[in-house]
Amino acid sequence: MSILDRIALVLTVIGGINWGLVGIFQFDLVAFLFGGQTAVASRIVYTLVGIAALWCISLLFRDGRETE
Repeated sequence: MSILDRIALVLTVIGGINWGLVGIFQFDLVAFLFGGQTAVASRIVYTLVGIAALWCISLLFRDGRETE
């Protein structure tokens, strides 16, 4: 698993935790930490998490026996 794969997984987990908080407690941690949903920093984080999720789709189709 490459460094890029690991970063993508970490960002996807962060996004999943954030969505869990939104769903259960109606609390957006990213917006809280970075100044609201429309703040530039929040939008950057949301964008990075979305790109990471798209990257993680490729992990579903990789052969687990691949070596680097």
